[in-house]
Amino acid sequence: MAGVYDLAIIGGGINGCGIARDAAGRGYSTFLCERDDLASGTSSASTKLIHGGLRYLEYYEFRLVREALREREVLWRMAPHIIWPLRFVLPHSPDLRPAWLLRLGLFLYDHLGGRERLPGTRTLDLRTDAAGEPLKPVFSNGFEYSDCWVEDARLVVLNAQDAARRGADIRIRTRFVSAERGADRWILTLEDTRNGQRSVVQARAVVNAAGPWVAQVMGSGLPAGDAVRRIRLVQGSHIVVPRLYDHDRCYIFQNGDGRIVFAIPYETDFTLIGTTDQDYKGDPGAVRASETEITYLCAAASEYFRRTIARTDVVWTYSGVRPLVDDGATAAQAATRDYVLALDAAAGSAPLLSVYGGKITTYRKLSEAAFAKLGPHLPPAPVPGWTSRQPLPGGDFPVDGVEALVGRVRTRYPFLAPAHALRLVRAYGTRVPEVLGDATAMADLGRAFGATLTEAEVRWMMREEWAERAADVVWRRTKLGLRLSPAEIEALDAFMAEAGREGRSVAAPGAAAD
Repeated sequence: MAGVYDLAIIGGGINGCGIARDAAGRGYSTFLCERDDLASGTSSASTKLIHGGLRYLEYYEFRLVREALREREVLWRMAPHIIWPLRFVLPHSPDLRPAWLLRLGLFLYDHLGGRERLPGTRTLDLRTDAAGEPLKPVFSNGFEYSDCWVEDARLVVLNAQDAARRGADIRIRTRFVSAERGADRWILTLEDTRNGQRSVVQARAVVNAAGPWVAQVMGSGLPAGDAVRRIRLVQGSHIVVPRLYDHDRCYIFQNGDGRIVFAIPYETDFTLIGTTDQDYKGDPGAVRASETEITYLCAAASEYFRRTIARTDVVWTYSGVRPLVDDGATAAQAATRDYVLALDAAAGSAPLLSVYGGKITTYRKLSEAAFAKLGPHLPPAPVPGWTSRQPLPGGDFPVDGVEALVGRVRTRYPFLAPAHALRLVRAYGTRVPEVLGDATAMADLGRAFGATLTEAEVRWMMREEWAERAADVVWRRTKLGLRLSPAEIEALDAFMAEAGREGRSVAAPGAAAD
């Protein structure tokens, strides 16, 4: 009989990979399957923020905001290469929320979450501060506060990497087909989406972390409960336009419909604008930014910026579906972003934990909460909760040490341009030498695909990060798709397909079940 894992996780987004990392580090034998690429759904379609959620205070989500605020600096310490502080400018619009209410919200924001390193709120005179230059003259006053940026898809990949190096078996492009439940274990049938080959995995407990597909997974042998009723699918879309201003701060804009929109410096030469909030029906995998949403985001930003943002300015869009808990809110933007963990552990049946809702900022706390529920139904963990104390791969350097690390990389690899070295550090942190090896010139890095992407880096992502296709590389593990031509992306895809066929790439290793 095949070995039995302690835990099988369905879904390779941030929650699934975060739980896998936590489980493997606790000493549990762990399996995770993802039917597509890691972070191929909602987890790569966020606004890229590690934040408390200032607007959630209006909906009295104090527990969620407090937890998220506390997590900002925890996650920053864990991964300073892919997470870093940002300052957000909130212009005051006299026609919307009054200034006293904004001050109160920002006071709570500064004091709810145990802030240590992030600077607090300050008032701005937008008539003299550089942050006011891109804005219309009507906005004369504002506030500035702190949150953090995250490379969201890389956060998912790094959690999967750390899980794998601690023994987890991570299988991408592996679809969950069905499940049989016994008294002490689950038997899961899986299908490799590349060749249709089926396999079976056994586990003492199952976690359904399929995100927007959580209800669909329930229809394949897992007890459905009230999954369909409890999930509200909300679409969030973003647009990317050429850089709108020269400074490095972000904006948070209030809109007359009660929503907020961010404008954030993005990939050096661009500005990211988002997001929308609207209920979504249909296949989450087919979600696309609609023309209505694109028009809305252009108009919302144009209400604040001196420059009008037109549809023709948009160089890229992306959209995701958030699987929110249906709390009965009338408007999509008012639906709670908190998570719910539903445990089905009837006597004489192997346990199932289903994950509903959540946000990227609180994924680590969600994992700890998951084990608080699952712990009594699993063998005693050799290691207690540990994830806040250990960096993610490449993050073992001080939070203020990026510049010094770039300097060390350039000393070792003097042929790298400053921007290239910074991009590599922001992706791989202290692991850059593992990516570049003993190279002494650009030619040693192999084929150049454009936009500083080299064969050495691509092979690293194929070998260590489960990348198999060009889209995995240029739209998730990097955002170089903004700089590569369609022909260059096609050439990369052909190269990766050939490398895969020749077996020159090996996915990050996992461990067999006990």
